[in-house]
Amino acid sequence: MTRATTVRAVLAAAVLLVSVFITLTMSPRLGLDLQGGTRMVLQAEDSATVEANRETTDRTLEVLRQRIDSLGVAEPVLTRSGEDRIIVELPDVQDPRQAAAVIGRTAQLSFHAVQGATPPGTEPESKPESETGSGRLTLPDEQGTQLDLGPARLSGAGVKDATASFEAQQAAGWTVKLDFHKDAGKDWTRLTGEAACHPAGDERRRVAIVLDEKVISSPQVDPSVGCQAGLPSGGTQITGSFSAKEARDLALLIKGGALPVPVEIVEQRTVGPTLGAAAIDASAQAALIGAAATALFITFVYRLFGALAAVALAAYGVISYAALVGLGVTLTLPGLAGFVLAIGMAVDANVLVFERAREECQDRPTRSLRSALTTGFQKAFSAVADSNITTLLAAGLLFFLGSGPVKGFGVTLAIGVVASMFSALVIARALTEIAAGSRFVSDYRGVNGIARPGSVRTWLTRKDPQLFRKPVRWLVVSTALVAVAVAGIVVRGVDLGVEFTGGRLVEYSTSRPVDVETARSTLADAGFGDAEVTTAGDGDISVRTGKLDNDGEHALREALATEGGETTKVRDELIGPSLGDELRRNALIALGVVVFVQLAYLAMRFRWTFAVASVVGMVHDVVIVVGAFAWLGRPVDGIFLAALLTVIGYSVNDSVVVFDRVRELWGGNRKTPLATIARRAVLQTVPRTVNTGMGALFILVALAVLGGDSLADFALALLIGIVVGTWSSVFTAVPAALVLERTTGAPPPVPGKASRRARAPRRDPLDNGARV
Repeated sequence: MTRATTVRAVLAAAVLLVSVFITLTMSPRLGLDLQGGTRMVLQAEDSATVEANRETTDRTLEVLRQRIDSLGVAEPVLTRSGEDRIIVELPDVQDPRQAAAVIGRTAQLSFHAVQGATPPGTEPESKPESETGSGRLTLPDEQGTQLDLGPARLSGAGVKDATASFEAQQAAGWTVKLDFHKDAGKDWTRLTGEAACHPAGDERRRVAIVLDEKVISSPQVDPSVGCQAGLPSGGTQITGSFSAKEARDLALLIKGGALPVPVEIVEQRTVGPTLGAAAIDASAQAALIGAAATALFITFVYRLFGALAAVALAAYGVISYAALVGLGVTLTLPGLAGFVLAIGMAVDANVLVFERAREECQDRPTRSLRSALTTGFQKAFSAVADSNITTLLAAGLLFFLGSGPVKGFGVTLAIGVVASMFSALVIARALTEIAAGSRFVSDYRGVNGIARPGSVRTWLTRKDPQLFRKPVRWLVVSTALVAVAVAGIVVRGVDLGVEFTGGRLVEYSTSRPVDVETARSTLADAGFGDAEVTTAGDGDISVRTGKLDNDGEHALREALATEGGETTKVRDELIGPSLGDELRRNALIALGVVVFVQLAYLAMRFRWTFAVASVVGMVHDVVIVVGAFAWLGRPVDGIFLAALLTVIGYSVNDSVVVFDRVRELWGGNRKTPLATIARRAVLQTVPRTVNTGMGALFILVALAVLGGDSLADFALALLIGIVVGTWSSVFTAVPAALVLERTTGAPPPVPGKASRRARAPRRDPLDNGARV
């Protein structure tokens, strides 16, 4: 065993031990669908200048969403109820009172000039009052001195960023640093410059920072600051004997922004999971069956090395789960389903390596198994790296630009990508290299699984189909498929789920106890299969559904009465979409930036024609998946959004693998026509495409058939997406690249280091170089 193999084995063992420790000692944070959480109802109230209406309530909801994200609560659900109420549902909140305190604060931040002061005890402390028509306040400072404050010169809206930090050098303790926007920074400089015109020690040289009509800091302007010079906007600190927690809470409140209108918490209660125990158990069984089927399939195709890859995939599952738990990511059922699906897709890197090793064994039958395996890892690395880097770019942009479920998907995706690369390039490589060093495995070619070509590769080599003599024909077929999908969107329309459209929330009290499973099945039999049923408070039944008229509500209540006896309606509210306009807009912006950055990266790594062709294939896949759901009449909701993001990643990965092979072959055969190169590249990568797709399909079929209604649409969207993505990577992206290449006069790619390594592979570590 070489030193590199030993290092990989030790590193893999260390990471696995830490992952197992985290898995056994830390509990996961479960989402509303798996565990339930806390539901709060907030009432928006009129302020002195702003009326609480639909528009201001929607803006308040978005500010609250930013605050909740800053608190670290993932996958919250926020909806507007009626004109001026907001329903906030928080999964697995450890301290609901602390969350309520932060969420409910108005956070109206303002900056004032101090125009005078009254020492403590001179006047009795009174409540803050605003002088009529002047906007001036009289408020106590940190020591109780009554300050006469001028009108607000600057508001919290001018703050660009706020961060909590500990200042040890100046003995200031925890402070909050402020960075202003450009125009607001000028106002701040002007305010401090006017205060600096008063002598040092004068109360009028102070500037008061007020949060919710309470002075939190009123510092003197430093004597070194000259009159009308002022302080720069980037050097402002709020001090006030804060604790670490108080400083962080203040920073997130300022950064999140002030609430447009005050809110009052009028109700807070515990809600049960939106999915019943039976649905969760069915989904877990389907996931286990699908993962086992994938492991058996990969073992059947690649024999011993396939079994070792299955072990690496199990390790990937442990590492990913430990990372999700350790980082405090909230686990929801779609997220867990995507996590299980990632296990099936993580096999892709192993398949790439094994197929490369098979090619080496086929081209040079006399070379050692270890040498073929090493070359397979070397040649597959560029495709693995490029496909995973594009996915990581997407995950990072979705996290930083998106919000709500889009941000959560970015975190899960990034963890899955890093863990899959580690399992393939470290764990699987260590296991297979150790096995390849065995004489038994090397001598018996039918055991190791890579010394002989697979059946798919053998069949393709024998048939040698001429795929791209007329690439425009394939583009016509793809265009026809897209046209059918667009027709479905136009004719049938897209059935947006309650997250996008809003609906109705009704709660009932029954004379006889009714469990959630019974209520859910009863409503499904009555024609309300899409209704979301949970427990609320002390045994009440909460039903969230799409648009529902009064007759529909009566039918729903009558259906519950068959099981619960006398049924009384205790709440009936119209609710807005949880995926509101701003959230959807941010998601679309994030996706647009993701596509642009991936396009730029692929153009840099390959050619602009290949990059554009990859994006064309991705758009082709997205439109067909949406169109298929339109024709089938299935709802497009948050679960569908997660599936669609997964399809985008799968589509780009498939195209990257094909174009990586095109680049390699074209660089080594610059005089060969591109159509011939593309045909060879596709035929060489088809075994990888088929085996990777089959690994994912096993899990998806299990989730669709056995996972119940809760995962049926998720699995269906991904089934369509993977089938269409496999088609587009070969019959849309490649023909599009061939057509685009006709319009450019760029020369073929120059052979790079990877190509030179391919022609002169590194010597077998077990080969001493002696020849006779």
